Amino acid sequence: MQQGKTTIQTRLYEAIRGDRSAEGQAIQESERGGSRKKGALDRQAALLLAVQGLYVVANALSGTFLPVYLWKVSQSFLVIGWFTFAQYALGGLTFLASGKWVKAYNKMNCLRLGVVLNGVFYSAVLLLGASARPFAVPLGMLSGIASGFFWLAYNIVYFEITEPDNRDRFNGWAGLLGSGAGIVAPFISGLLITSFAGNRGYRVIFTISLILFGAGALVSFFLHKRKASGQYDWLLGWRALRDREQPWRRVAGALTAQGIREGVFLFVIGLMVYLVTRDERQLGNFSLWTSLVGLLSFWLAGARLKPSWRSGAMLLGAGMATLAVLLLLPGVGYSSLLLFGLATALFLPLYTIPMTSSVFDLIGASAQNASRREEYIVLREMGLVLGRLIGLAVYLVVVARTQSLPALTWLLLGVGAAPLVGWWLMRRQLRAAPSPGRG
Repeated sequence: MQQGKTTIQTRLYEAIRGDRSAEGQAIQESERGGSRKKGALDRQAALLLAVQGLYVVANALSGTFLPVYLWKVSQSFLVIGWFTFAQYALGGLTFLASGKWVKAYNKMNCLRLGVVLNGVFYSAVLLLGASARPFAVPLGMLSGIASGFFWLAYNIVYFEITEPDNRDRFNGWAGLLGSGAGIVAPFISGLLITSFAGNRGYRVIFTISLILFGAGALVSFFLHKRKASGQYDWLLGWRALRDREQPWRRVAGALTAQGIREGVFLFVIGLMVYLVTRDERQLGNFSLWTSLVGLLSFWLAGARLKPSWRSGAMLLGAGMATLAVLLLLPGVGYSSLLLFGLATALFLPLYTIPMTSSVFDLIGASAQNASRREEYIVLREMGLVLGRLIGLAVYLVVVARTQSLPALTWLLLGVGAAPLVGWWLMRRQLRAAPSPGRG
């Protein structure tokens, strides 16, 4: 589900920046036709927003509480870790294997399959109920495959449906829909879960998510089939990494460092909040306040941050997000976790904005790069997935020896420092002059 969060952040920042390389714009304009009022969203863009909105709300309702649910049925950090490891691994493999499908064949079927498989995942969770523990790894695999199909196809369809004059409006709506869901949906889920005895509340939110995925699948059939756009180059990413003259080797290393942090923080923080409070409503409140601060910080940083400030902002963001973990060392309680969460939400956008914008600047730096957007988007995801798996491997080693909250705190401090390595690897790219047409 991290891919969805990252995509939402990307949409918000692109909406604020409101710029694209001339080469990338020319290629995208040549691939689309049709008439509409300048700056307006056409019916296809509105339908894609509807699909994304339903998908994000469904995941926001249940995704925050999945680790807690798995904990309640297993009482094991290892089970949660292996579920997440399988989710990341299969999500990455799906991205890799589906690159040719979305470039050369019907990318809309890839999008629909992602929505449908997410519905199948929540159906399986509902059917298994308290017996889900032995199936944690297969469930993680199914969730990863579903997310991989959806977000790869979505990223490409978004690139094709929108045009330079209406992309800002689309990104603004997509970002606000996603962020709004991240703020409100977990809060509502926490209230619903605590309103029912036992695990009945979980069955309610999983059922609602299933219904929303079904609605998303139905809406997706009103999206037009997109034309194929050429041959997929399986070895492009490998050549880019081998070529010392290209920046992709350093960029991929920085993405891996980012993924190391994401892989653990994505689920451990919410689980720790539940373990110290034993109250899903408190977890919903935590998500509401941290998401709200994150949204405001992201918006302000995106509006004010200049390209020449990227390196300093990224270092400050990585450093402060790492230091925020120190708030947990004296003791792990709800207050310290909330302070940590708010500090992280406040400073992390200073890291993610330069990182995201620099990578997408590189993808759209020329007409040749833009024509290979599928391959480069897959390469970007592979760097993140590798990092997430490394972070998860460290987590699994630690929790196999101890499951104490102080041990988890030291783990967070260790993997939380990985973005500092990302800044070090990206510093040359961050100092490079922006492409023509970029702010």
